[in-house]
Amino acid sequence: MAEKNTGYSEDSIKVLKGLEPVRQRPGMYTRTENPLHIITEVIDNASDEAIGGWCTDIQVTLNADGSVTVEDNGRGIPVGIHPEEGVPTVQIVFTQLHSGGKFTKGTDSAYAFSGGLHGVGVSVTNALSKRIDVTVWRDRQEHHIAFTDGEVSVPLSSTLLPRKEKRTGTKITVWPDGTYFDDLAIPLADLRHLLRSKAILLPGLKVSLTQPDGKEETWYYADGLKGYLSESLGLVSEEDTVIPLFTGEHYATAEEEDFADGEGAAWVIAWTAEGTPVRESFVNLIPTPAGGTHENGLRDGLFNAVKNFTEIHSLMPKGVRLLPEDVFVRVSFLLSARVLDPQFQGQIKEKLNSRDAVRLVSHCIRPVFEQWLHQNVEYGRKLAELVIRQAQARMRQLQKIEKKKSSSVAVLPGKLTDCESHDTSRNELFLVEGDSAGGSAKMGRDKEYQAILPLRGKVLNSWETDRDRLFANQEIHDISVAIGVDPHGPDDNPDLSGLRYGKICILSDADVDGSHIQVLLLTLFFKHFPKLIENGNIFVARPPLFRIDAPARGRKPVQKLYALDDAELTKILERLHKEGHKDTVLGISRFKGLGEMSAEQLWETTLNPDTRRLLPVMLGDIGKDESVKRFQMLMGKGEAAARRSWMEEHGNEAETDI
Repeated sequence: MAEKNTGYSEDSIKVLKGLEPVRQRPGMYTRTENPLHIITEVIDNASDEAIGGWCTDIQVTLNADGSVTVEDNGRGIPVGIHPEEGVPTVQIVFTQLHSGGKFTKGTDSAYAFSGGLHGVGVSVTNALSKRIDVTVWRDRQEHHIAFTDGEVSVPLSSTLLPRKEKRTGTKITVWPDGTYFDDLAIPLADLRHLLRSKAILLPGLKVSLTQPDGKEETWYYADGLKGYLSESLGLVSEEDTVIPLFTGEHYATAEEEDFADGEGAAWVIAWTAEGTPVRESFVNLIPTPAGGTHENGLRDGLFNAVKNFTEIHSLMPKGVRLLPEDVFVRVSFLLSARVLDPQFQGQIKEKLNSRDAVRLVSHCIRPVFEQWLHQNVEYGRKLAELVIRQAQARMRQLQKIEKKKSSSVAVLPGKLTDCESHDTSRNELFLVEGDSAGGSAKMGRDKEYQAILPLRGKVLNSWETDRDRLFANQEIHDISVAIGVDPHGPDDNPDLSGLRYGKICILSDADVDGSHIQVLLLTLFFKHFPKLIENGNIFVARPPLFRIDAPARGRKPVQKLYALDDAELTKILERLHKEGHKDTVLGISRFKGLGEMSAEQLWETTLNPDTRRLLPVMLGDIGKDESVKRFQMLMGKGEAAARRSWMEEHGNEAETDI
């Protein structure tokens, strides 16, 4: 048997250049089930031209040879020599990651509002395609360039257009590479839905799709949001809804200090008494099927408007407390947000993470809807009746649960600051590192459904602790009593009826010591409370390590940003530098621990469901048996040699915080 090479030297460090990172890890940049997303990147570029008013026609053609052509009548990708790189600009766009026309913000930007902000859009398309042909019409010339396997195969060439022809735009044909996808077939239904949504969200834009058999579909809507939702819900008339469809839009002006000029949202909202709600949201025309902070802002705005209406008109029955889900459960909506600098979760942009989007959308919708309710009191009363019935049904369900649980009430730990709600599915328990952080968390939490249990010092490494000896440790005893579940093994069937919190969240400092506490608590739950992990009850909260304060600049108001780690700090600083900020005007502070964060900061970054980052704990692909081996190696007392060997092999993958 050949001896394994365990050497770790300078030769072990590989630098991926050009488009190599995409080819090595395509799943980090796109979906690999089929090539739809890399085609969407091309369509989104055309859509961004339409957002700016430069494009009125987008044509998508599925060709018989498996390629896809996207053509628009926008301004055309710049083709001149780039002043810094010394090669045609169109070549840079397709061959270099983190290049594009959407980084620059403010009045001088080529794209004030767009979805492409990572600069890895069509370069990813090129990296994962056998060939791409690009034709650009601008400056009264036709320009052509082609790429094969990500490299230029036909250099840029230009010819003059006939004197009377003033054509502008871009035509891109893509041949996806089957090496990187499970299936090369484009899901037609998804593509049709995407193209139709572009036309609906941009009145006046014509979008067409031509299939290989020549069948052509065209979508054009003068005012499409309302009609689209009605059609999706199958509404015959507005009598099918509790109140008439509520439509509107609001965009910030230069006089509004909190948001950039032009930021805002358009929407159409319906409440139905029965049926499955239809909910779709977009950010700068990019579909966000996983929702995000803009949808949270919609929920917040609607809830507060309805709550205010019920209070002013004294409609709320005694003992009934309205919650956001009571207002939102029967809502159908289309939401199109316009955000100057959106931050998405990952390159595929399924979910919006921008914290400011919560305030933005709520600010746009709440006052308008509140005014509408007060001007249409009868409709307001009908809506209030619906949401009150939802609240009463929820409370009746909770009463049934309480009767079941009332016979076995444990004496809760004295240091537990419990929540008011008895709704297990909604309640959250935060296991917080230290009394100081616990104090901030208690002040910053939502006491309605969030409980705080501060832990003193590091929890016992319970990997090799017998179950009957666990309660000798006070911290573990308090955790078990607080959550309402006894320790158990992987093959046991524990009684989970006493579970008091649907989410049990580990909240520790964003440093090495905090990570150690996370590992100790994860060991406890994996070893002695495995059913909670299987049921999806365990989470890890991710507080930030840095805060960055940037002054107002151009269209961008004052920014208060947070970074989880050094890598995210670097990305934020790079973005701020591209916006024109100098290091001298940026304020960067490092949180030494959760105790240094104010209650407001802790709520905004870590506790608020609309803006926090909460990671669910699950076994993933390695499975239960492999997980046991991994924990044994990492946490077992007699595994020092195995740990040393593992660290020598994988130590270069770790990010240290010294």
